[in-house]
Amino acid sequence: MARLFEPLMLGGLRLANRIVIAPMCQYSAEQGAMTDWHLIHLGQLALSGAGALTIEATAVTPEGRITYADVGLYDDHSEAAMRRVVDGVRRWSDMPLLIQLAHAGRKASTAKPWHGGAQIAPGEDLGWQALAPSAVPFEPAEHAPAALDRAGMERIRDAFADAAARAARIGLDGIQIHAAHGYLLHEFLSPLANRREDDFGGSLANRMRFPLEVFDAVRAAFPADKPVTVRVSGTDWVDGGWTIEETAIFATELEARGCAAIHISSGGLDPRQQIPVGPGYQVPLARVVKDAVAMPVIAVGLIRVRTHWS
Repeated sequence: MARLFEPLMLGGLRLANRIVIAPMCQYSAEQGAMTDWHLIHLGQLALSGAGALTIEATAVTPEGRITYADVGLYDDHSEAAMRRVVDGVRRWSDMPLLIQLAHAGRKASTAKPWHGGAQIAPGEDLGWQALAPSAVPFEPAEHAPAALDRAGMERIRDAFADAAARAARIGLDGIQIHAAHGYLLHEFLSPLANRREDDFGGSLANRMRFPLEVFDAVRAAFPADKPVTVRVSGTDWVDGGWTIEETAIFATELEARGCAAIHISSGGLDPRQQIPVGPGYQVPLARVVKDAVAMPVIAVGLIRVRTHWS
């Protein structure tokens, strides 16, 4: 309990305590641009007293959005809208602000959750062609994603770097790269979604190759004194999928490249997942990774702190 409220360093960034607000998608952007809703949402969280606040999954390309109402950081319009929100929050709070940069991969082009969240196929209103490591849909009945060629992968890698540069211009304090929950970088990691037969598929080293390329590109594009972190699913919760042992190896590779912290979530890649949901159910995954690395490890998922009043 006492350590929860101790300061923590993420690279060169000092957090007043160890409570980090995770990114929460709002599905309320307009053509990739933040609105007044985001100013209100982030503003109230920034007054909470947490050590840091992470801006929701932010797409690095338009086709990398989960839904047509996702936030993006891929052009001057979306950058200006985010700057306005960040400036508004900073006027009233000095809480460090991080941003989660993301690409939805095969889970892109869907309806908003409160409209059912189903895939919107290319050619339908508000839909587009999803991209992935392999042409394997998330659900068998869905329209298959297009398998990325090397040129497409390089465009996405460079888009992550461009978004990182935009985040630096806005003045954000850190970046979290989204490699969890079944989105593009997680799809490269998991053999359930990655069926490639080139240098980016098959062995663990090959499946990690593109996510590590993206990390290196983001790290190079963001100020050296500011942290770049990663969020990863510790397991797919499916036999034959991504495992916690592989996560620990991935974490050591990231740490060697200058990753400042790793955030351990789980699942999201395969609808067959069997998740043992309960209080602190993902903490044991974070503990395995913590045993493998020296960098801070962030746990998430039904973490409850009991207090006793006298």
